[in-house]
Amino acid sequence: MLERLFSGATTAHAHCDLYCGVYDPAQAKIEALSCVKTIAKYHDSDDDHFKARCVLVKEQRAEEVKHHLMVLWADFFAPAHFEAYPNLHQLFWDAVHQAGEVKKSLEPAVADQLVAYIDEIAEIFWATDKGKQMGVYAP
Repeated sequence: MLERLFSGATTAHAHCDLYCGVYDPAQAKIEALSCVKTIAKYHDSDDDHFKARCVLVKEQRAEEVKHHLMVLWADFFAPAHFEAYPNLHQLFWDAVHQAGEVKKSLEPAVADQLVAYIDEIAEIFWATDKGKQMGVYAP
């Protein structure tokens, strides 16, 4: 009976499969800061097993950064934002690719640059009216 009732319904899609309207670059920043701290812990350790775990965690967190950035880029920002901030596409491109560099590197400066890109994106996010309405962790 339910199948017949919903047979003509259109499926909705969102980053969490339920359009919640909650977006915040803090999600990406938390994961990026985890990469920064994990790289530091890697370099401070003499334990090979711990260092291997650090590499795994860093790579997982960097992949999460990519996910959160892609959600913001594709689902939050609209054409008007890209018109108002002409460097926004390039900034996202650079940030997503920097997250990939973090996955491949154990250099602290590589992770620090990722955080810097996210901070630039966050500055634009919080400057938008939409961001002020949807953001959770205001600066």
